[in-house]
Amino acid sequence: MVGAKNNRHSVHKLMVKYLLILFTIHYSLFIASCTQDAYDKGEGEYSLLRADFVEAHTNGQKQVDYVITDDGELLSVSEPFTAKWLTKADTLYRCALYYNKVKEDNGKYAADVVSAGQVPCPLVTPLSKLETSMRTDPVKFESAWMSKSGKYINLSLYLMTGSTTDKDAIQHLAIVQDTVMENPDHTRTAYLRLYHDQGGIPEYYSTQVYTSILTKEIDADSVSLTINTYKGSVIKSFSLR
Repeated sequence: MVGAKNNRHSVHKLMVKYLLILFTIHYSLFIASCTQDAYDKGEGEYSLLRADFVEAHTNGQKQVDYVITDDGELLSVSEPFTAKWLTKADTLYRCALYYNKVKEDNGKYAADVVSAGQVPCPLVTPLSKLETSMRTDPVKFESAWMSKSGKYINLSLYLMTGSTTDKDAIQHLAIVQDTVMENPDHTRTAYLRLYHDQGGIPEYYSTQVYTSILTKEIDADSVSLTINTYKGSVIKSFSLR
């Protein structure tokens, strides 16, 4: 959730079941619903489908009434919607949005929403405040990028997972800050690591997950993020100024 008041410096453990954004379901719907006629004319229900990371605003009824894309575009929502993870009114939530961009009668554009999934924004936790030992179990790294606004660093990862009868088996992700170092030019770099605890979950197949890091939580001029993967460490650097 963006703008939460209680920014506790405890490890923000994220259960995988809340991280999963099931893109494959909607892709299957897209394939199933496309007739040849719709494909030829470009008029199918999903022919203009877009996928963006957005900030979604909830109104007094905890319904999303408008979104702000990572490109900075504000779009009203043609039909306000709600979900179990939208728990507070007048709040901005980070989410991945599937929608058609449609032009309304007033000439402005709106989002005709197909689906939305919450994207967790873990707090940046100093290593000294970590309430457990540091874990860097490997993940599969796909990409890391900064939003156009500079407000978020986004990660696309694949976690190995599988069914288990162990009710205590849960994967956890977090962002841990090792230290902040001053550079020769007097700028400061924050050194972050991805915390990942496989948590006893079997590693049978991979599932894509997304997470966003709020850059305002990082008191530095740049970031160096280390991610442990099955092929070794990946280091991604970003300028924050």
